[in-house]
Amino acid sequence: MESIVSRLPADFWAVRYDGSRFPGAAAVAARPGLAEGANCQLFGYEVLRYFGLNPPELRSSELWDDTGSTVRVAVARPLDLLLFNSTDRAYGAHVAVCAGDDEILHLCAEVGRPAVWRSADFAARERYRVGLGAKRVLPGRVPRDPLPEAFPLAAPRARPTAVAVTRREPSG
Repeated sequence: MESIVSRLPADFWAVRYDGSRFPGAAAVAARPGLAEGANCQLFGYEVLRYFGLNPPELRSSELWDDTGSTVRVAVARPLDLLLFNSTDRAYGAHVAVCAGDDEILHLCAEVGRPAVWRSADFAARERYRVGLGAKRVLPGRVPRDPLPEAFPLAAPRARPTAVAVTRREPSG
């Protein structure tokens, strides 16, 4: 089965990181979508929308605390939202999308464009070393296609001795 990473259109891979374009920002309300750039949350939510889910427009700590539109899960599966931070607090946490098989799709300032990392890649960076957990968007709409099997998250505080960052470039 094809992964969500390979099923994303080329336009998603061209999105540039812009920290001022977050859920609820005036710039996003004036010009919605990803063409003008996005932060991690906006990017992740648009990925979920592409696959037919309806995530709430929340900042990290609001997302972590939300129980109306999402639920915390112990084992992430594709299209679950993953939160990472330098501490165990959700405020200011980085939001990424579980793509399956320990592939995590996200948009960050460090790379500037969408990237696919593994759990160890996050753990190796001070700003993302704590994996807070996963949030699943509650049913409202069903994803377009069946998704790969779930995978357990790696231990969030594990620090590898070597890190290989995988970047996926758009195909075609």
